[in-house]
Amino acid sequence: MSNASEKPEIDAPEGPAPSTLEVTDIVVGDGPEAAPGATVNVHYLGVEYDTGDEFDSSWNRGQSINFPLRNLIAGWQQGIPGMRVGGRRQLVVPPALAYGPAGGGHRLSGKTLIFVIDLLGVS
Repeated sequence: MSNASEKPEIDAPEGPAPSTLEVTDIVVGDGPEAAPGATVNVHYLGVEYDTGDEFDSSWNRGQSINFPLRNLIAGWQQGIPGMRVGGRRQLVVPPALAYGPAGGGHRLSGKTLIFVIDLLGVS
């Protein structure tokens, strides 16, 4: 596999943020497929669409993270199923599928977010 063990870089997007979830496979994995409701082991990077500022990265912490999909934002719940272990996928998540509209109390409320996710395992 190509660069899945390395932290990705996200190019600054051009144009207005999308109003619907955008799912793009950067690397298609050949392992087991993530099902809705699965627990996933991932490395991920998150940046704000408008500024390109990084707000979170498992690479910076030096370890992957296990999450039950049902505990994550709707954009991940919709954007990860169908992904295969060994793959790298980019999700562009509008506010409605992330942390809600501006003023919602979360520091990322009202923001479109970009995630690059490496799927390392599913259970």
